[in-house]
Amino acid sequence: MNTIKIKKGRVKMIAHRGLSGLERENTLAAFIAGGNRSFYGMECDIHKTKDGEFVVIHDYDTKRVAGVEKAVQESTLEELRKVHIYDLVDGIPKSHLIIPTLEEYLNISIKYDKVCVIEFKGTFEKDDLNRVLGIVEEKKYLHKCIFISFAIENLLYLRSVNKKVKLQFLTSKYDSEVLKTLIDNKLDIDINYNTLTKEIADELKNNKIKINVWTVDNPAVAEKLISFGVDFITTNILE
Repeated sequence: MNTIKIKKGRVKMIAHRGLSGLERENTLAAFIAGGNRSFYGMECDIHKTKDGEFVVIHDYDTKRVAGVEKAVQESTLEELRKVHIYDLVDGIPKSHLIIPTLEEYLNISIKYDKVCVIEFKGTFEKDDLNRVLGIVEEKKYLHKCIFISFAIENLLYLRSVNKKVKLQFLTSKYDSEVLKTLIDNKLDIDINYNTLTKEIADELKNNKIKINVWTVDNPAVAEKLISFGVDFITTNILE
């Protein structure tokens, strides 16, 4: 099995949770697989552990991906690293499939020269948002990072402390209030592809707002969105 190639033109493809159509989501294997292909960037999800480390996992616990129910925020990094994640192919937990740290994800992205698309899961404390910025800045990679979140508070705070950092508001909803928030705070948008219409895309582009769409795995749908003029497509399998 491999990725599905499409005629993407100028659209930048983002590997959703790494190349999760081929490898288990949010694992080093998925990020390496994405790194070895033509993706512009790789998306990940981060949470903070009980002992203050930032780890890469989508859910708030490990039940779905590992069958072992450990709440991320109530577990230490050491405890989480002992959890073996299901392999995508045979569904068996494998010792090499463990929850990565934010720094491990960054290191792979840097090695393969990929843009980092980092989703804050839930509302983060201001100190933690600053710490994440600091981790990325220490690696001199902030210029190649996009931060995304459904929690607008995260993005508004990041904008208040950094006028240049790239930010995208994750949403399934679009209306005049959303547009105003984007314009006022110089945010781009990461929108559910089912919500996006040609009219919405035109309005966003007229306001110089970049458009990312999630999560698109159907080539025909991707082609339609490309015709709308989207800037990014987040996908599990398209390349």
